[in-house]
Parts: sequence; C-alpha cells; structure tokens
Amino acid sequence: MVQLTSSDKKLLTAFSVLLFLPALQYIMPGTMDALEPLKNIFIFSILGISLHILAGFTGLLSLGIAGFMGLGSYAYAISTSTIYPFQLSFFGGLIVAIIIGSIAGLALGLPTLRLKGDYLAIVTLGFGEIVQDVLRNLEGITKGTQGINPLPAPSFFGMTITTADALPWYYILLCAAGLMFFFARQIEMSRLGRALIAIRDDELAASSLGFVPFRIKTISFMLSAALAACAGALWASFLGSSGEPGNFDFNISALALCIVIVGGLGDLCGVMLGSLIMVGFNSIILVKLAALLQTQQGTLSSSVFASPNNFKYMVFGLALVVVMQIKYRRATR
Repeated sequence: MVQLTSSDKKLLTAFSVLLFLPALQYIMPGTMDALEPLKNIFIFSILGISLHILAGFTGLLSLGIAGFMGLGSYAYAISTSTIYPFQLSFFGGLIVAIIIGSIAGLALGLPTLRLKGDYLAIVTLGFGEIVQDVLRNLEGITKGTQGINPLPAPSFFGMTITTADALPWYYILLCAAGLMFFFARQIEMSRLGRALIAIRDDELAASSLGFVPFRIKTISFMLSAALAACAGALWASFLGSSGEPGNFDFNISALALCIVIVGGLGDLCGVMLGSLIMVGFNSIILVKLAALLQTQQGTLSSSVFASPNNFKYMVFGLALVVVMQIKYRRATR
C-alpha cells in the first residue's frame, strides 16, 4: 500500500481540480481554449518523470532524454501509420514505443554506465544528436525531415478521437500523466527504488549491502528511456504527426532538465510543479508576451527582444540560478 505524503495529498487535490476543471466550459464558454496549454504540460511532466528516475532517484545526469522521446515518437508513428504494414492500435503503438525505448536505453546503458559525472552527460548528449541524424537520414523509413504524417486518430470503445477533440485529449493526457506519476511513486517506494536512492547517496555503501550498482543503474536507464519514449508516442498521437527530427533536439533535453531541477532533485511531486512552471512559461506566458509585442511592432521591430524566443532560455537559466541559490542556502542553514 502506497503511503501518501503531504506533497502527495496536495498533488492529489490538484489532480482532482484538474479533473473537474473542464466543467467550467458550461459556465464560462472558451474554457477549453484556455486549458489547451495544459496538454503540453501533461506530456512534458511525463518526460520530466522519466528524467527524474535517472537523475533524481539514481543521481545520473542525462542530456539526451530527447533522443528517447524522438525514438518513441517515430516508433509509434511507424507502428500505427497506414503507410506501413503494421497499422497497430493506439495502445499497440504505445507498447511498441515503450519497448523500443527500453531497448534503446539498454543498448546505451550497457557500454556507458561505468562512466560517471560529466563523462556520462557528454555521452548521452552525443546520443541525442546521433538519434536526430539517424532519423533525418533514414528517409526510406522515417520520411526524413518531412516526418510521418498524418497519423490515424486513436479509437476508444468505438469512438474515434481526432486532434480537434479538445476535451477527450485533455483527459487522456491528464490520466496518462497521473498514471506515470503513480508508477514512479511505486518504484520509489519499492525495493528497487530504495536501491536506486542508496546508489545515488553512496555507491560504495550500497555495494557493501549486496546491491549491484551496474545492474541497478541499467534498470534505471531502461525505465527512464521507456517513459521518455511513452511521452514521445503520446505527443505524436496528440499532434497527429511524428514531427521532424529537429523537434527532438537538445532544447527538449534542456527543458526536461530544467523541469527536474526547478522541481527539486529527488522530489517527485516537484517534477509536476516544475513542468507547470517551465512549460507553462513557454506555452502560456511567452505566447501572451509575443502577442503583446506584436502590437508594438513599430517601435520594437529592430530590437532583439521583439521575439520572446530570443530570451526565453535566459529566463530558464535565471530560474535555475535562483532555485539553486535557494536550495544551497537551505542546505547550509
């Protein structure tokens, strides 16, 4: 039985609010349009959870989580698209994406997990770049820079859900994020989770207790890759396209890392908060700011600040600096 912490109870309350939030559309028309950015937040919360298993639980820094997300997106697209012979269902495509992601995590983890710190981070960074190049150049399979589209709409109980069906997709992605959080919490409370945290805190002491660090790290890498691939598959199904390989660049990995750090390493509930802050800033605040700046186009047309995308990563960096300063001061009290 899972023990609920105070943070879990707050998150459960927030989940309940999100569950009933769309009902406001009957009172306030246009509510679903306002809730549209939350779908991206749900998807990236899953990506944040996947990186949290590796960085938060196990203490391994990965800068290539976007590569696994890209593999999941293309695995889902290839297994469900009508231009390929497989043509699996939504759940079949998800399973294939998760399997491909875990296999990729195993293939990358076996030769690299004996590395530590910056060396492992550099290897995973290279993996993310390699995945982009492979997906871009295998045009006969991945359609190159065009991506695989359109993807068939998923069906549930005989009801087809297209990308235009805002309410069903809201609940699908919300439930997916909730299930992944519950899955990660189960891992944290299990013997495996305690082993991961023990290795993060002191690998030598964990070894003396009978744990095999390399084996435990490999399992962590596979779980992280599988969840990242699941996030990619959900994103592809939601958008109706795999997207082009450039969509899974280092910026996605940096965003996932920001989500985990802002939420707090080792704090699973913080990942959900971090995704709300970082993706909400990217999907809501920057969009509103861009619309506002367009009204001032005449006076700001020659300014680099006329486009919010030019300075959003500066804001991300400042957010990381502030969070790390706060955590450092709390730790040294």
